[in-house]
Amino acid sequence: MPGLSQPSTCRGVEGQSAAFGGRRTFLIDGEALTAIKAAREPAVREAIADLTVRADRALARKAGSVVDKTRLPPSGDRHDYTSLAPYWWPDPKTPNGPYVRRDGEVNPERSTDAFDREALGRMVSDADTLGLAYFYTGEPRYAGKAASIVRAWFLDPATRMNSNMDFAQAVPGRERGRPEGVLDSSGFMQVIDAVGLIAPSGALTAAETKRLEAWFSDYVDWMLTSRNGRGEQAAKNNHGLWYDAQLIQFALFARRADIAEKTILAFPQARIAAQFDPSGALPAELARTRSFHYSLYALNPAFDVAKLATCFGYDLWNYSDPEGRSLRKATDLVAGYRGARERWPHPERAWPEAELEALLTRADDAWGPGSYPRAAAGPTLLRTRPRPTRP
Repeated sequence: MPGLSQPSTCRGVEGQSAAFGGRRTFLIDGEALTAIKAAREPAVREAIADLTVRADRALARKAGSVVDKTRLPPSGDRHDYTSLAPYWWPDPKTPNGPYVRRDGEVNPERSTDAFDREALGRMVSDADTLGLAYFYTGEPRYAGKAASIVRAWFLDPATRMNSNMDFAQAVPGRERGRPEGVLDSSGFMQVIDAVGLIAPSGALTAAETKRLEAWFSDYVDWMLTSRNGRGEQAAKNNHGLWYDAQLIQFALFARRADIAEKTILAFPQARIAAQFDPSGALPAELARTRSFHYSLYALNPAFDVAKLATCFGYDLWNYSDPEGRSLRKATDLVAGYRGARERWPHPERAWPEAELEALLTRADDAWGPGSYPRAAAGPTLLRTRPRPTRP
């Protein structure tokens, strides 16, 4: 069981709202963003200018939704999200037969408008960018557009997504949807914090926010009871870690503290003991063709869980089990390969240097300045929870 943590500005289901001007965020660090906003360094001003350029592009884009796809899901209901598993391809030996797996090679068919994956990615990116732009500039148009994006995806009866991932990461000829597809909804974690960032604008009404909380409450129920949800919960690799991070934040946003706290308290035994080894390695990730990337990709949701645990006063950052398994040891292991790609003894198709630096920026925030010296400053400071690369 995790111990008590150092003081946190997050307070259960209210998140950071009391310390962050009514902004109910959970993973974005309100104190850090407020300090950045007050800074006058040229690099910060340049980064904010770049952010507003991207926000202006988002203003010009149509708010996407799941009804825009060109192919109906197996249910026949266009409101059901559907996507293609990333590493599955047509079999050259049997073109009309079941797809076959090619680990680490993403099938570009996944990104076509036949499916929802690209639309979801654009929605998440635009909501996140607009939320940050509103925070840094105070321009109401950014908050208004972010609110319209959220309405289109989650609230408008004509366009809203049904609260399930029954048909996510399908494999033609094999599965209509897989437990792994629950990972597709991890982008919603950024949307929740974007909603918090625009709260002072009133662009989303109190009634709309309650409806959004209800959507996520329904999705929490789906995660806990559906075949795909239960299958993902049982995963013993990065998918299980992402499942817990999503479930905790979604439950917090939905004001279901009991589910969030129960998942946090189970995390040391269910995830750290099961998925980490005493050296700091994550064995399930080392078997992949992109082993270093997936080691980082697994640590990001573990960091999210540690951050969310502070909302209840628990310390997972400094937790260690009797054999020495811990987030700190796992972080030290990957940090040891900074600038030393040639020493990594496992398969890796493309060295993810930027992903490593983003993770170590988070680690430096978590364990204190200088714990993991930062390679660069400037534009990356606008986000205190960098987005990990997703296939």
